[in-house]
Amino acid sequence: MDALKDILLDLGIPEQEITAAALLRKDLQLDSTETVDISLGLKRRFGVNVKLESRKDMTLGDVCEMVNQAIAATATAT
Repeated sequence: MDALKDILLDLGIPEQEITAAALLRKDLQLDSTETVDISLGLKRRFGVNVKLESRKDMTLGDVCEMVNQAIAATATAT
């Protein structure tokens, strides 16, 4: 969650709004460009692809779970 928090802070999201339950679009008001920025930031930090461009709004907790699953899949593939 710390890496995701850093990315969101860089995008100008207030720290008090960054919680595991916060929805990307509804609560944080992120647009598609910003979700791509988050995906790219996560790829740079962890080397995994996480697609956040879906129509379904997801929480920051969901994003963290996706990152953890992608890291685990990468680790088992090598």
